[in-house]
Amino acid sequence: MAQTASVVAQVFAGFLSATGTGAESAINSAVATAALDSGIPLAPIPTPYIVTQNVSIEIWERATVVKYPLVQIYSDRVRNLLTEKFRTFSGKIRTVAEIRVSQDRIEGLEDQLRLYADAVTQVLDSNRGSWGQGAFYTGGYEVTFDPVKQGGKNFLQVAKVTFEVDMSA
Repeated sequence: MAQTASVVAQVFAGFLSATGTGAESAINSAVATAALDSGIPLAPIPTPYIVTQNVSIEIWERATVVKYPLVQIYSDRVRNLLTEKFRTFSGKIRTVAEIRVSQDRIEGLEDQLRLYADAVTQVLDSNRGSWGQGAFYTGGYEVTFDPVKQGGKNFLQVAKVTFEVDMSA
């Protein structure tokens, strides 16, 4: 079951960092569009800052040099519902894309975070359907915003985009 969770996280990370017809990744194309539409400057998210690991903010900042914005993708729940007979696994994998934004001033932090979260949901919306390897995304998600707290460059805020992927293996 752990392998199925890893598959989903890796596939979604691939969608975020995949390049289309231009040189920009899917997430950065959505970020650039959001920045242009809103008039709020947003930094692109480099591919190395799209990670598939579930690490708390405090441990991450102690263990390595962290640069923001950062997207962490991980699965926090795997349910084998055995909806298909004779399958080893057929169920749902709840996956989280956690967007972390930090800056030295509190002003504008939440506006930037909302635009980054919108960019992640745009990538999800454009990848409805079969993800291969038995994974299928139907299109629903939930976005939650944590309050601003101390961390990162001075202030840090986190948004979590949670979605379920149906998996059959």
